Amino acid sequence: MRIARWRQGDAVGEGFVDGDVVIPFPDGVTVADVLELGLVALPGIRAASTSMGAPLADVRLLAPLVPAAIRDFVAFEEHVEGMSASIDGASEVVPEWYQAPTFYFTNPHTVLGPGEPVAPPETEKLDFELELAAVIGASAGSAGTNLTTEAAASHIFGYTIMNDWSARDLQAREMKVRLGPAKGKDFGTSLGPWIVTADELAPFVDDEGFLTIRAEVFVNGALIGEDLISNMGWPFAELVAYASRNSRIVPGDVLGSGTVGNGGCLGELWGRAGELVPPLQEGDEVRMVVEGVGDIVNTVGARVSAPPIPRARQRSRARRKA
Repeated sequence: MRIARWRQGDAVGEGFVDGDVVIPFPDGVTVADVLELGLVALPGIRAASTSMGAPLADVRLLAPLVPAAIRDFVAFEEHVEGMSASIDGASEVVPEWYQAPTFYFTNPHTVLGPGEPVAPPETEKLDFELELAAVIGASAGSAGTNLTTEAAASHIFGYTIMNDWSARDLQAREMKVRLGPAKGKDFGTSLGPWIVTADELAPFVDDEGFLTIRAEVFVNGALIGEDLISNMGWPFAELVAYASRNSRIVPGDVLGSGTVGNGGCLGELWGRAGELVPPLQEGDEVRMVVEGVGDIVNTVGARVSAPPIPRARQRSRARRKA
């Protein structure tokens, strides 16, 4: 099944996408409610959704959920190699990458839906990141803490496409402070076009739990990058289990795979092609396609200026001692 949110006139709808028709949930039911109930409740909700719905062409799709939290992993070895070559001139993967699936938290309040333009900060190096994301739902078999891989798999409600927009020049400054990305990332994350339930992608899962589906990204109609989601270092269930380690996942959490390799972002290509692959500019169209899920298109809007940043104060007296 496909779960979506949309706008039709002044009204926001939430429900199923069935072919070329959107069908609202029963009165009062939201995507957040459905995630809280879990996959087991979907057949009953679908049976109770008696509205004739509306043509998909007559509505504007929104982001398919309002995330409770967004964790973004870096699960593709080739992406790490490509970014390393772009930044340091040497293609390498640090040994620590292989030890555990690293992630960072980004902003759930700046999520964009299909067709919604991104409003980047003042940056000279705007980039996209092609990702697939797992959406967490309830599981009757376990709570969301210290999950095994098997239990974690039961918490995956479905999947959606994710574009982790990035201002690489801002990100590069931040990373030197050794804390992780922040303002270089938190201005926008695209999700959509809908959530495809996990059972729909089950035929693509291989013996190790990886999704053997193809992902592509186009800029202004030109193919920039392509990869298989199965080239991840860890399958999604292991990412979910790691996120729950001594912590908690809840329905509505979104876990991004991290950027695919082989041109999943422009930053990888800058290390190989330099100025032949320019950063994104206002008006550029970015289209992402993931097999079995669909596609999401966003354009680059005008850069948005912000108040100046004050520098750190210099100490004028000796540091106090305890």
